[in-house]
Amino acid sequence: MSGARISDGTGVANVATGVPVLDHLLAELARAGDFDLALEIDPDDPEAEVDAAGTAFGRAVAPRLVAGAHGEATMPADEALAMVVVERSGRPLVASNADLTGAGGLGTDLAARFLGRLADEAGVTVHVRLIEGEDTGHALAAIFKSLGVALARASRPGH
Repeated sequence: MSGARISDGTGVANVATGVPVLDHLLAELARAGDFDLALEIDPDDPEAEVDAAGTAFGRAVAPRLVAGAHGEATMPADEALAMVVVERSGRPLVASNADLTGAGGLGTDLAARFLGRLADEAGVTVHVRLIEGEDTGHALAAIFKSLGVALARASRPGH
């Protein structure tokens, strides 16, 4: 059974999406955002697993976000540097300057696919700016770490 739970915590992640690189990125996201994440996805093809993970994560994070609230963060991962801004706008949108097609062994852009599902389910606008990054793995890590902090900043205090 697919699903996700997010709670205030210390950054502990128990993630099984079927896509190892996504599992790692979601653990980075939870650690950077300082919340606990439990997410499990039913086995399927990798693209469907990424879609399901973004959908489940978006549904879990939506109640934590205050309408109209926004959060932003700029985070590094080795030589990569990324900035993410999220706003609970009710207008799902992902605006990104990063094309990471092929990263993680997928024939699609894993980050764009995940973020698109997250935006749709949580009703958020997500802006991603990859400022620096030669290594796609580091670029993905910087994006997901920035996303974790931005979501934490857009969450309800004490929720």
